[in-house]
Amino acid sequence: MALSKAQFWIYKSSGTETVDVLFNPTEYELSAGNQYAENDVPGLQSPTTQFVGGDASTLSLNLFFDTYEAGTDVRAHTSKIVGILDVDSDLHAPPECRFVWGSLDFKGVIVSIKQRFTMFLESGAPVRATLDVEMRSTQTMKEQYKEIPRQSADRTKRKTVKQGDQLWNIAAEEYEDPGAWRHIAQANGIDNPRMLAAGRNLTIPRLE
Repeated sequence: MALSKAQFWIYKSSGTETVDVLFNPTEYELSAGNQYAENDVPGLQSPTTQFVGGDASTLSLNLFFDTYEAGTDVRAHTSKIVGILDVDSDLHAPPECRFVWGSLDFKGVIVSIKQRFTMFLESGAPVRATLDVEMRSTQTMKEQYKEIPRQSADRTKRKTVKQGDQLWNIAAEEYEDPGAWRHIAQANGIDNPRMLAAGRNLTIPRLE
């Protein structure tokens, strides 16, 4: 089986360019996270935790370059990757790119590159280098909406009130925000949120 060569696909205004890495990485690191906010609720000793949104996932790479045997300046290779940071005059921003290697296909922008040169010819030209590359994923709103689960709070739902249920804890369960109970009250014509009978069917409206 032929060895899969890692590549950067660069989406410039003039078209898509591809850049091969000199040597495939020996490892890479993917990271992701979420943001949460704490909300104080009257009558509760501890605040509730509300999901705010997800952080962009990141890809960290350490790429190795060596042109000692060829006797050529290693920057002829590294500059092609470092150049992705340059602003495209038509886009007015650095271009988006993908790092593609085997099953890994990471789309995003390069946010930082650290260059380290460790071997030189007598002329002073570097022939060995490592690049620490960090990419941050980019998704359009349309792409992100496609990934929202079908049973999310962005769709109208029905719920039967259980004994002990209150509008604020239903809102916390459905929207992850107890303060959103007013949306449920308005959708169901509830004037007194304390008068909530068990067995009642509620409409849980989508959040706009």
